[in-house]
Amino acid sequence: MDKNIKKVLVLGSGALKIGEAGEFDYSGSQALKALKEENVDTVLINPNIATVQTSEGVADKIYFLPVTPYFVEKVIKREKPDGILLAFGGQTALNCGVQLYEQGILDKYSVQVLGTPVRSIMDTEDRELFVKKLDQIDVKTISSVAVSDTKSALKAAKALGYPVIVRAAYALGGLGSGFCDNDTELKELTEKAFNYSSQLLIEKSLKGWKEVEYEVVRDKYDNCITVCNMENLDPLGIHTGESIVVAPSQTLTNSEYHKLRELAIKIVRHIGIIGECNVQYALHPESEDYRVIEVNARLSRSSALASKATGYPLAFVAAKLGLGFGLFDLKNSVTKTTTAFFEPALDYVVVKIPRWDLGKFSGV
Repeated sequence: MDKNIKKVLVLGSGALKIGEAGEFDYSGSQALKALKEENVDTVLINPNIATVQTSEGVADKIYFLPVTPYFVEKVIKREKPDGILLAFGGQTALNCGVQLYEQGILDKYSVQVLGTPVRSIMDTEDRELFVKKLDQIDVKTISSVAVSDTKSALKAAKALGYPVIVRAAYALGGLGSGFCDNDTELKELTEKAFNYSSQLLIEKSLKGWKEVEYEVVRDKYDNCITVCNMENLDPLGIHTGESIVVAPSQTLTNSEYHKLRELAIKIVRHIGIIGECNVQYALHPESEDYRVIEVNARLSRSSALASKATGYPLAFVAAKLGLGFGLFDLKNSVTKTTTAFFEPALDYVVVKIPRWDLGKFSGV
C-alpha cells in the first residue's frame, strides 16, 4: 500500500437517473468500506441523500454537492486529499475526473488519481483514441469514423454503407446512440446526440451478432484475472444495461471463450487499467470472428451483476488495488479463504432481467 495516501476523495454518481442508480451506490459504499479498513480518511461528494454511502458512518466527511469540476475543486481546496477515486460514481464521476485533469486542477492541488490513470480513461472514452490504441496490438474494432458535426456523419455513413450504428463518446447508458438505415434517420439522431456529446462515432452495423462481456481485474504489478464472463440474450444493438444477461455464457465454445478471455487481458494490459474493467465484444454467431465494442474503465451495471453472480467483491477489491495493493495481498472478503488473485468458477447460472417501473414511466 502507498503510505503517502492518508486522505482520499471519492466521487459519487449524483442524482438517481435511468442508467445510473443503485449499482453505483453499492460500488461507492464498498470502496469507502475498503478505504476505512486501511485507516484512510474518506471524503465523499454525492448530492443524493437517499443513498447508503451518504449514511452516517460510511464516509468520514460527506459533501452534498453536484459532481462537477467547479464544486469538486472547492472541496479539494478545503479538504486537501492525497488521492481521488473516479471509478465508483459511474460515467458522471469519470467525466468529472477527466475535466479536472484537463483543467489542471488535480496537478494544482497535487491530488493523485488512484487506480486507472486519467490518460487510460481517456483512451477508453474517446472513440478515436480507443480505436488507435487497439490497432497497436492488432485487436479488431468495428469499422468506424469519428465525427463532430452532422455533415461529417452523413459523409461517413455514405462511405461505410447503411445500416450504421451511432455511438456517443463520454456518454452513459448508450445515450445518443442508435441504429440508422438512411440519411433522414441519421440526421435526426445526430442532431439529438450532439446535445450530449461533442464527438460521435459512426460504425458499420453488426446487428444480429452476439454480445459478450468480460469483467477483468488488474493490479499495478500486472497481475490479471477475469472474474466473470457474461452473454447478452439480446443481440448487439440492445444496450447491455437493458439486456437480459446470462452468467456464465451459455453458447460460447471452449475455443471462443478462451480466445476472448486472452484478448480481454491483452487489452486491459495495453491500456494500463489498474482496478476493475469491463470489456464488451460483438461475436459472429457462425464463426469466431469478433469485434471489440468498448471498454469501461469503471464499475458498471455489469460489474454489479458480476459481483452478485460470483461472490467476488469487485468494488472492494478495485478500491484496494487503487491504494497500491497487489491481488495476491488481498483476501476475498466473501469467501474468507481464497485471495483476490483467484478466478471464481460457477457451477450455476445467473440471469439478470431488466425491470422498468411501469407505474412511473408512461408509454414504456
